Amino acid sequence: MMKNYLAHFLLCICIVLGVVFPTGLSAQEIKVFSVQDFDLNGPVKSCLVATDYGKEEYDFNEDGLLTKAVTRYSDTDYDITIYKLDGSELLEKRLENYRDGVFVKNTSIANLYELDTTDGKKITEKIISYNKEFLDQYEYSYGEEGKLSTIKRTNDSGIDETALKYEVYKGELTKTYYLNDIIFKSIRTSKIKGKDNTIHKLILTKEFLEGLPQKAVEQTYDSNNRLVSEKKFIYNDGQKTFIPTESIIYSYNDKGMLTSLKTIKGKSVTVQEFIYQYDSHDSGNWIKQIITPDNTYKTRKIKYYEKEPLQEVKS
Repeated sequence: MMKNYLAHFLLCICIVLGVVFPTGLSAQEIKVFSVQDFDLNGPVKSCLVATDYGKEEYDFNEDGLLTKAVTRYSDTDYDITIYKLDGSELLEKRLENYRDGVFVKNTSIANLYELDTTDGKKITEKIISYNKEFLDQYEYSYGEEGKLSTIKRTNDSGIDETALKYEVYKGELTKTYYLNDIIFKSIRTSKIKGKDNTIHKLILTKEFLEGLPQKAVEQTYDSNNRLVSEKKFIYNDGQKTFIPTESIIYSYNDKGMLTSLKTIKGKSVTVQEFIYQYDSHDSGNWIKQIITPDNTYKTRKIKYYEKEPLQEVKS
């Protein structure tokens, strides 16, 4: 799926920062990553990805959840992120930086999570450096339906609060984010009928700066939840409306893998095609991806958990 194809490009940023909000507020809707977020299927134990800038390594537990991620820029420069889980709940996330083979204590940080259910559900995240310096604290509060309702950030600069509001109108769900009562993002999800007469999902995301509209993106997902088209817009103050700037069309093979990406920007049209080689495991994961016309490629080495042999039942 396209969302998985993009995930490993964004993950290293998400690991450190999460979702970046305006005016310096950084937080994330807490997420535990799984094999599906990396275009992986089946009982994957580890995956090593060779990229242009270095290597990425991912380790998963037997439930398919990410427990460790390593980004290697060279043999001596790398970042390690370790996830400590209790089932599917995140307890700790530790980012450790190494430069010239030496652990860099002052840039390494730990995110510690504490769950409180005495009065609804609340998760407190404390971010501290390995020098024991307090950096940030976030409180995530959830409503009756388990939806995130507020994120409160506390640090030496004061307190900021992000409120999330949910509205349903004519079958469309709109989730709106407010930072200190000022809107900065809205996400509207609706359903439409596609050309193949199946139900598609349409997601329109608008971004605001100091309450004023700035840009938007409209994404369409097919019945298999694959991103099939994307339209980008920028807000025109003179016309008081969003003006389209770019369109992207995604195509997939029968394995659900991205095979072509067509980008239309004004009169310019570019097409990228993706070719895959797969491993011999029953899960059918790709181990080499070739992108044309640039002829760049990625390779993956995947290890799997072995199946436990069936025990004979003695009569």
